[in-house]
Amino acid sequence: MSSSKPTRDLRPYFQTLEDLEGPFQWENFFGNDQPVVLDVGAGRGLFLFNASGEHPEKNFLGMEIDYKEGRRAATRLLKAERPNARMLGGDARIAFDKFIPDSSISEVHVYFPDPWWKKRHHKRRIFTDVFVSRITKALKHEGQLHFWTDVEEYFDRVTNLMDHASQFIRREPPEENLPEHDMDFQTSFERKKRREGWQIHRGLWELQKPAES
Repeated sequence: MSSSKPTRDLRPYFQTLEDLEGPFQWENFFGNDQPVVLDVGAGRGLFLFNASGEHPEKNFLGMEIDYKEGRRAATRLLKAERPNARMLGGDARIAFDKFIPDSSISEVHVYFPDPWWKKRHHKRRIFTDVFVSRITKALKHEGQLHFWTDVEEYFDRVTNLMDHASQFIRREPPEENLPEHDMDFQTSFERKKRREGWQIHRGLWELQKPAES
């Protein structure tokens, strides 16, 4: 997962869970009090790159367990000088449990997570009832969860989880856009799948009840 290559050359654009001394204080981390958006499993960071450029009024933190991919995304952000975007290397589940303050996030985006195809491996999927609880604690009131996948069965399972979470209301997801160029996709994986003719399943839910303490 990680390597011995130092991360300091990419700071503050790339850090790992091991670099953190305690829970995030977002105003100190980003240098402002703008809304914070999480990208779970950010991969090569296309969403992070595009969204941070389109929305300078928001802060973006991508989380990626593959350090190589995380550094790749951070390098792109560094070159573009995006002060409102960062990459965090490590397991998102640990980040939620130990470093993300309650009721501090405006949006959580989860795009094309590993479906772990074999049935006996489904327990490894990131989306579980426990993960929904993590998201519920992290989101602010009226915060949003965006979930996309090309796997219909996985989408149905997540939809069932979210629709049975009484604190969330399902909203209409964004319509599929007609890309104008090679970078005009939500993620690199979406670009690949759409070019292969796969259907992309999109879900959007909004938190209506503050997380219980």
